Formats: sequence, structure tokens, C-alpha cells
Amino acid sequence: MELRVDRERCISAGMCVLTAPEVFDQDTEDGRVVPLDLAPAPEREVAVREAVQVCPSGALTLVPGD
Repeated sequence: MELRVDRERCISAGMCVLTAPEVFDQDTEDGRVVPLDLAPAPEREVAVREAVQVCPSGALTLVPGD
């Protein structure tokens, strides 16, 4: 799976960081999402999918892999 992040759409809610801290962080200046891994390992898929679902701005998208 491939993770896509739209930082312009992010509202700095931080739900992604709370849900999958090994994949997401927040910018110290503006609080927007900072992806740590755009191709998360399969064992992180459940947490990443949940983070995408709970993102209030819709700034996160998952694209299925091959």
C-alpha cells in the first residue's frame, strides 16, 4: 500500500499521530501531518487504515499496492 498525504488539506488535528505514531508525526511549527513512512509495512496496515478513516480533513489517502 502507498500512503498519500495532502499537507495543505491537513487541519493539524493529530488523530493520525495518535492512531499510528510509527507512521505519522506532526510538524513542530504548524502542527500539520508529517509522514514518516509513505509505504508502511503490512503489519501497520490496520493502524494506517484507521488513521485514514479518522482524519477529520481527509488529508490522508491509501492507494492499494501491487
